[in-house]
Amino acid sequence: MKIVVAPQEFKGSLSAVQVAQAMAEGLRRALPDATLALVPMADGGPGTVEAVVAAAKNGQRMTAAAHDALGRPLEAAWGIIDENTAVIEMAAASGLTLLTEDERDPRIASTYGTGELVRAALDAGCRRIIVGIGGSATNDGGAGMAQALGARLVDDAGQDLPPGGAALARLGRIDLSGLDPRLEGCRLLAASDVFNPLCGSQGASLVYGPQKGATPEVAQELDAALRHYAQVIERDLGVRVLDLAGAGAAGGLGAGLAALLGAELVPGAQLVAEAVGLRQRLEGADLALTGEGRLDAQTSFGKAPWEVARLARGCGLPVIAIAGSLAEDCRPALGEAFDAVVAITPRAMSVREAMAQAAKLVADAAEGVARLLLVGQRLGRR
Repeated sequence: MKIVVAPQEFKGSLSAVQVAQAMAEGLRRALPDATLALVPMADGGPGTVEAVVAAAKNGQRMTAAAHDALGRPLEAAWGIIDENTAVIEMAAASGLTLLTEDERDPRIASTYGTGELVRAALDAGCRRIIVGIGGSATNDGGAGMAQALGARLVDDAGQDLPPGGAALARLGRIDLSGLDPRLEGCRLLAASDVFNPLCGSQGASLVYGPQKGATPEVAQELDAALRHYAQVIERDLGVRVLDLAGAGAAGGLGAGLAALLGAELVPGAQLVAEAVGLRQRLEGADLALTGEGRLDAQTSFGKAPWEVARLARGCGLPVIAIAGSLAEDCRPALGEAFDAVVAITPRAMSVREAMAQAAKLVADAAEGVARLLLVGQRLGRR
């Protein structure tokens, strides 16, 4: 029996690599002779670099000097998965988890460090760059990223804008003449798991601003600043981003990547699946096992387990998902994708307790799945 093990991270407790390893441990307890193909998955958010590098034959984990969203120096991880393809997570430099709760302020937080990672990839000779745009602390539309790569965003007096989303309200013009020339021969792909527009009630500021520290008043201020930013982009660059699906991802970084660097916005899970060769790994298998920390209705909007199920169905495979928890609304939404969904908690326990024991609980749940497979095989022979 061949089983493809392709989970996403269990946020806050286990990386996708650790989840895959725990699932494999449980499966081997009951199916020691099974062939297991571990393919950790991600959707463009935190964990993307680790998952893609782990699955690649010649993946290399790299680090680069960069700055966090508040301009403090750090070493950020990124990866190379073949001779000229880089994988970057904006969260590694501009991520929300790098800030304490009282430091969060999207008015001043910048994506400059993400631009530094793109520059590091160019320095390494990469000419295809995948940028995962999830988990941001920022709302600057990718302005800081572009500035790190040589673009100038100036006010009406010709002064460079300071960091942060609030400053975009004073944007006078955009000058890309100093942009790193190596970008012209480079293909950029922006991987996202959300498709929000840049502005409005479903836009970057109003939907995601509060979790980054924005009050309702600040969120409205940032929304207006991004709208002005979009108008200047359209006037100076001839690119319309207001109606672009995914432009609002990562505080408008989707818009900045598309308009300023010419990136393609791609569903993150699909891009990761392609990068790790998931479809090829599924061919000839008997079962796909996937999962994430919480399965809910949002899973069906292109999350990694949904993409695993979509590809597995295309190969004629049954699919089972293991989750840290199951939302009440998940079964109708997920029934068409998964043959079964399993929660890892065998008894009532707090979220903190479950997260502390996550590896053991995942392994035990996978063992339970394997033993049910054995029961099914016995029934099939009767």
